[in-house]
Amino acid sequence: MAKEMVVKELNDVVVRFSGDSGDGMQLAGNMFSNISATEGNDISTFPDYPADIRAPQGTLTGVSGFQVHIGSGKVYTPGDKCDVLVAMNPAALKTQYKFCKPQSVIIIDTDSFTKRDLEKAQFQLENPFSELGIKNEVVEAAITTMCKESLKDSGLDNKSIMRTKNMFALGLVCWLFHRDISVGEKLLREKFAKKPEIAEANVKVLYDGFHFGENTHASVSASYMVPSKQVKEKGRYMDINGNKATSYGLIAAAEKAGLQLYLGSYPITPATDILHELAKHKSLGVKTVQCEDEIAGCASAVGAAFAGALAVTTTSGPGICLKSEAMNLAVITELPLVIVDVQRGGPSTGLPTKSEQTDLLQVLFGRNGESPMPVIAANSPTDCFDAAYMACKIALEHMTPVVLLTDAYIANGSAAWHLPDLSKYPEIRPPYVKPEMAGTWTPFQRDPNTLVRYWAIPGTKGFMHRIGGLEKSSESGAISTDPENHHLMTTLRAEKVARIASCIPDLEVEGCEDADLLIVGFGGTYGHLHSAMDVLNGQGKKVALAHLKYLNPLPKNTAEVLRRYKKVVVAEQNMGQLAGYLRMKVEGVHFYQFNQVKGQPFVVKELTEAFNRILNA
Repeated sequence: MAKEMVVKELNDVVVRFSGDSGDGMQLAGNMFSNISATEGNDISTFPDYPADIRAPQGTLTGVSGFQVHIGSGKVYTPGDKCDVLVAMNPAALKTQYKFCKPQSVIIIDTDSFTKRDLEKAQFQLENPFSELGIKNEVVEAAITTMCKESLKDSGLDNKSIMRTKNMFALGLVCWLFHRDISVGEKLLREKFAKKPEIAEANVKVLYDGFHFGENTHASVSASYMVPSKQVKEKGRYMDINGNKATSYGLIAAAEKAGLQLYLGSYPITPATDILHELAKHKSLGVKTVQCEDEIAGCASAVGAAFAGALAVTTTSGPGICLKSEAMNLAVITELPLVIVDVQRGGPSTGLPTKSEQTDLLQVLFGRNGESPMPVIAANSPTDCFDAAYMACKIALEHMTPVVLLTDAYIANGSAAWHLPDLSKYPEIRPPYVKPEMAGTWTPFQRDPNTLVRYWAIPGTKGFMHRIGGLEKSSESGAISTDPENHHLMTTLRAEKVARIASCIPDLEVEGCEDADLLIVGFGGTYGHLHSAMDVLNGQGKKVALAHLKYLNPLPKNTAEVLRRYKKVVVAEQNMGQLAGYLRMKVEGVHFYQFNQVKGQPFVVKELTEAFNRILNA
């Protein structure tokens, strides 16, 4: 026991929970982030799932991690390195120690560090700390033994008792950071409301972990406080991940437009949770169909769009390949459709649980024929709501399929979300046919200003029609192979999408106004790029950030913004897709590049080092 406990106040702290897939690290991490958000801290999380569905227990490939960054002020990333590492077994210690700072505290379950456990994790010595050269403070707690002792009279079987170990670790971490443990109790009772005996067992172990730290001081020299100093906008907040925020954004858009929401989908990691979430909301008129394959999911959504619904299909990169023919059907029929692409590592089936930004060129150009399609990229878990809403608005008002890009990092990561006032969101007004058009209307009659065709819902009296995948006459809507007509229709479809630029916000620049370096990015890298900018400006450098949300069409001031700076670096989690695209669209700018394809988020330290080299070049 430490003789004297010092309480240190910190502005932010990073905690990483790690263990076997079955150790409940995702639940422990989610609960810690919820508890911290309740106390007024800003949060950013990163669930790091193993690629194996169920690796053998105790092996290196089966380690599941969850990193949470809590702060007094604004938190942009889950953090590069952790201040506390919970390692439930030797495999977790071996694979996750690289994420520790030199002064990090490591918490282990000594009962899981037997000779057999060390062999499974491929340790050569009986002392794993010596083998790894670890000199950090280590909290050694016999978590398994204490859980068994705590629940020996509970009536639960051994397997159920073992599942509570994560709550003991969570209780210990809550003590270390002076968290309100009663919030955790409330969360557990809500989660296991239908299994009260499981709820009681987990609550008891949670408090036991807290009291273990309280009574023994857990052999550490200090505990920590992360007070809330940020003045947040008043209102209700919740901890939300990107997939759930996307789901809510789709529901909100359907409500605003007065349409029924239809989702045609096929399960694929990491997008499946959107299907799961929307399936819970039948009471709101949401219809979800799990189809037999990807193209069926998309084709059924095209049919729902023709019938007058807000139609959505969800997938990841491999599914975009398979949906491309049905996506093109929506292009040529000019029907509103939202395609959500939660990007993951590739190529082929790639790394299903890892994050990349490698689908950009695919969604821009990866279809046969001239196939223009608006593309929007969400930049954070909470921004997924707004991005989904705007994708629906553009699709419905401009009669076009729209791709919404997210990625595994923001889809599974979470942040504190201020519940929005939907009355403040812009109206969604689809371009329906008007009664006075009856008798003269044709399927591809257009608004002369926007070039958007008018939408006739099947069953509307006087507007019987048919559309399809063959090229149609711009005048009559009949099938046409006329060369001049095909050129005209191709031009009209492209120009219709291009004119959307007048309806989207200008590209904004954050940071130093007279910057020597402009960082450009898109999608889920926003937090890391913003943090890198803050670090460099704090060092006296002049750096700014322009983060693209609307990728096709680009904001109308994009070229003007990019030409304003001496040096421009495009940072992305691919081999240069955005940089290449910008070279096509913007002349006269030399783009430096920072590219990584690791399946992991950027590391702020690596970004700042690379940007410093460009500044000094």
